[in-house]
Amino acid sequence: MDFARSDFGDDFYWGVSIASAQNEGAVDVDGKGPSIWDVFANKKGAIRSGHTLAAACDFYNRYREDINTAKALGFTAFRFSLSWPRIMPDGKDTVNPRGIQFYHDVIDTCLAAGLTPFVTLYHWDLPHVLEEKGGWTTSLVIEWFSAFVKVCAKAYGDKVKNWIILNEPMSFTALGYMLGKHAPGKTGLYHFLPAVHHAALAQAEGGRIIRAYVTDANIGTSFSCSEVLPYTASEEDMLAASKIDLLMNRLFIEPLFTGTYPSHDKFPMMEKLYFSNKTWRVQDRLQFDFDFIGLQSYFPVVVRHSSIIPHIQAAQVKAKTRKVPATAMGWEINPDSFYRVLKRFAKYKNIKQIIVTENGAAFNDVVEGDTIDDVHRQAYFEKHVAAMLRAKNEGVPVQGYFAWTLTDNFEWSEGYHPRFGLVHVDHATQERRLKRSGYWWQQFLAAGCELRRPGFSEYIS
Repeated sequence: MDFARSDFGDDFYWGVSIASAQNEGAVDVDGKGPSIWDVFANKKGAIRSGHTLAAACDFYNRYREDINTAKALGFTAFRFSLSWPRIMPDGKDTVNPRGIQFYHDVIDTCLAAGLTPFVTLYHWDLPHVLEEKGGWTTSLVIEWFSAFVKVCAKAYGDKVKNWIILNEPMSFTALGYMLGKHAPGKTGLYHFLPAVHHAALAQAEGGRIIRAYVTDANIGTSFSCSEVLPYTASEEDMLAASKIDLLMNRLFIEPLFTGTYPSHDKFPMMEKLYFSNKTWRVQDRLQFDFDFIGLQSYFPVVVRHSSIIPHIQAAQVKAKTRKVPATAMGWEINPDSFYRVLKRFAKYKNIKQIIVTENGAAFNDVVEGDTIDDVHRQAYFEKHVAAMLRAKNEGVPVQGYFAWTLTDNFEWSEGYHPRFGLVHVDHATQERRLKRSGYWWQQFLAAGCELRRPGFSEYIS
């Protein structure tokens, strides 16, 4: 490793990211209402091996242990999300005091540990009762979300200054409302297009509310993004790549700057989005001047033309087909592509600051007795951090990096099979054991503390 933490500057955020639905468990205790993921996971065949969110990583009961682990590893920031149905079980009107208190406890534990809390307002766990009323496909969701944001801002605004409005809106709208692979499992453009429009409006409105209610707030929103490349140099593959690039990288960020959606003269679906939602009437409502943009990039996407795919006419060419290095999820490992993503987004003049709010990899960890060897994950982090430093040294205003993730968690439709964590979790017992990659982070961050190998439950700060 030919770089050090000091190369990034003293004010650079080093953190780990988790999410409420993926980590908390306790899905029906202390007044929490069901989320769309609680309901979706109980549908036959929806989740690999029939896994559910019932226990997850038991963060609801073990948050002190997990936050102190992040502290012991030397991280300076901790990103987590607020469960909407835990705070407002019926989605609106009624506030659950036990839900409010839980996140006060989480925030206070972060602050006591010297970790800056980064709070994500929406990380995909919409209250199921609101989905029954239309969810993200109805314009009412903007009113519901605004009420939720106000409750959170009033409750935590004196302690929390770093806010992320939405997590990966393209992911939850496409996977949940067009392809049906994620909650709530809906399909078709007639679900997807209004969900996109309402999420775009919600991300801007959420920013305005935090600005109004939280003094000295640092406000961002996070986007999933990937370098999109054509499989061949053919005109058809290049056109397919341009359409996927519009959806993955431009669809939600450009309305923030221009008040309208990106256009494409050979992509009729975008015309439907623009005209069906009468975008010209709400241009000012789509725009918001965020303090930072969160980028979440894991792998490049290579696409080819496919006439059998409706509307988009593009299909991904998987890493296995191209015989390139890949993670256990089949995602290509390419730190140079990560570098190019950072360089590309830095070209938007409206972006003041970039924070990498997620980056990481799932691998099949080698467990030998008390040792968990994940050398491939360690290499992934080392190479991607090096790529980020290269971009920063070339003028990209990147000011933070959050590893995904602290503990092996519920990975949506894949259940508990993919392991992204720095800490191995036995989901039958909730036993936690630090992996080799975790020790690498501690060494890199020079935490100045010692972790007990191979398992640990006590921390020295």
